[in-house]
Amino acid sequence: MADNTRKEPKDWVSGDDPMTGAQESYLKTLAEQAHQDLPAEELTKAEASELIDRMRQKAGLEK
Repeated sequence: MADNTRKEPKDWVSGDDPMTGAQESYLKTLAEQAHQDLPAEELTKAEASELIDRMRQKAGLEK
């Protein structure tokens, strides 16, 4: 049975909206933990979500 309860961020209706304040704050925290720099450009909600997933992996956090 296919799991359709989770959409890919690129498929979100609001995915092209600017990232939320919560996403930005969490990305700053993750970037510090993962010893990574954040992109200089503004991210969309979808891009921020995907970056959060990658940063969590680099920081050694579980999904």
